[in-house]
Amino acid sequence: MDVGARGQLLHLDVCVDETTSCGGVLELLRRLRPHWKPEDIKMKMFTEGITNQLVGCYVGSLQESEVVLVRVYGKMTELYVDRERELEMFKILHAHNCGPQIYCSFQNGICYEFVRGNVLEDSLLTQPAIYRLIATEMGKIHSIKLEYDNPTDNVLWKKMSQFLRLVQNAHGNTTEPQSTKMLHEVYSIKTLSDEMEKLKSHLSKMNSPTVLCHNDLLTKNIIYNQKEGKVRFIDYEYADYNYQAFDIGNHFNEFAGVNDTDYSLYPSPELQKDWLRAYLRSYKHSVKLEAKITEQEVQDLYVQVCKFSLASNFFWGLWAILQDRFSSIDFDFERYAMARFKYYFEKRDEYFGLTRFLKIIFSCCYGDEYHWQIEIASRPEDVNPFCI
Repeated sequence: MDVGARGQLLHLDVCVDETTSCGGVLELLRRLRPHWKPEDIKMKMFTEGITNQLVGCYVGSLQESEVVLVRVYGKMTELYVDRERELEMFKILHAHNCGPQIYCSFQNGICYEFVRGNVLEDSLLTQPAIYRLIATEMGKIHSIKLEYDNPTDNVLWKKMSQFLRLVQNAHGNTTEPQSTKMLHEVYSIKTLSDEMEKLKSHLSKMNSPTVLCHNDLLTKNIIYNQKEGKVRFIDYEYADYNYQAFDIGNHFNEFAGVNDTDYSLYPSPELQKDWLRAYLRSYKHSVKLEAKITEQEVQDLYVQVCKFSLASNFFWGLWAILQDRFSSIDFDFERYAMARFKYYFEKRDEYFGLTRFLKIIFSCCYGDEYHWQIEIASRPEDVNPFCI
């Protein structure tokens, strides 16, 4: 069934047990695909996710047949994921040809269209042909304007405050086992609360535009169709209005990976700036602005992205503490939280200090003519003093 951005979505009164999902999934398919014979239905469990369970259902061949994806929400994720907003984002992005079609919701999940292609491999993130496709697709999504939403309603600080309150409540509930040792040994609630206020104070002055963002663009949420030379984004449970620079900085953080987080893989400034040029071309084209990209624009956005990458690490650090407390998925969330916060504090002072400086270089003299080169630097130590 096709639904518009504001259309009514089919809801099925079915609950799928995440430990024995087969029966519930078959009941969903009986309603969604009544012509499929139960004995012919095949199921494939996708394991990339660390929040939800995802099952692909089909008859015949996985690569050639229609596939219905059944996503079963993770335990207690309703505490910090707005499921109604997620459904709205699915419909909006599909209506703008930027996301898969959603078929229905059920008590603890959704069913939606399978996007042809392969989950992007982490190693491909550094290939120019691939990362420019990603930048172009993000530029398209950021350009989507909706008449009935207020783009000033930025989700970042509201969601981060919600995460922190939940962490505090979980930490203060002595009737439950305490699994997040880092709260006792490394980062107290007060430390996290004070740090969030510093971060908010600093980043709120950066004038990064508020746009429609994916907010969770790791490789498992990027589908690469090599045959068509396209990428598509999937999974919009965190999609909402947010700072432009957050969405980009968040994606750059994901170069470090999830299972074995390694921040030595964070993209170089040169790669970031080439990525940003592709992004700006796409965004300007989509909003019908002049296509010319200046180095000042690239540098300004680069500085903003570096700073908002801090917010991304802080955000997912809090998220991982909550997942460690509530999730039934077999993943070391505590280790992941520690990696996120560790890199945040390592880079905080450096990124807080980034700004735009003019670097003026006396080049040479030809007769009576003096030649000067003007560049934009990010850090004061990159500005070379000169004298005449």
